[in-house]
Amino acid sequence: MTPQRRSKITPERELEFYEAVLDLLREGGYDTLSMEGVAARTRCGKSTLYRQWRTKPQLVAAALRGTRCGGKLEDVDTGSLAGDLRAAARSIAAGSGDDTALMHALSHAALQNPDLLRALREALVEPEIAAIDSMIRRSVERGEVAADNPATEFVAAQLIGVMRARPIMEGRYADEAYLARFLEAAVLPALGLRATSPS
Repeated sequence: MTPQRRSKITPERELEFYEAVLDLLREGGYDTLSMEGVAARTRCGKSTLYRQWRTKPQLVAAALRGTRCGGKLEDVDTGSLAGDLRAAARSIAAGSGDDTALMHALSHAALQNPDLLRALREALVEPEIAAIDSMIRRSVERGEVAADNPATEFVAAQLIGVMRARPIMEGRYADEAYLARFLEAAVLPALGLRATSPS
């Protein structure tokens, strides 16, 4: 369920809460994070946090979404699927880096906590999947990609999954150059789109 928004909290104050949440997560992990700890770190009453976000999982998900680098995938519309996916790869790469380890830790915690898993999916994963699926639908409507192309089902999993997989497989983040090569070598050819050599 989406938490109620309260206008008394300014965007600047909201960002303070989010940064405190991420700092506490980096310091001690999800299990040690508490609404009380966030309230103490930000010098506010914990009732303020509960009114705004209701639960710890919802606050964590909001903090991750509210501090993300890069643009929102739902805003991407370049007029071609290849252009959309290249822009999406750049946006996803902007969210990679220092907090990839944090996301891995939270993913592990989410497997043990259904409420956290649900909150992360609703705030982070589902909007990205929906945005990429929308890019695919537009491309089918334009006649760029065949409606029965089996590769369309896996585009979101490829782009989102590779960002999580590379640190595990190679010990390196999936930066923009890596995602560009992956897109041109693996995703676009499967969709029947012309790939170019990434610069």
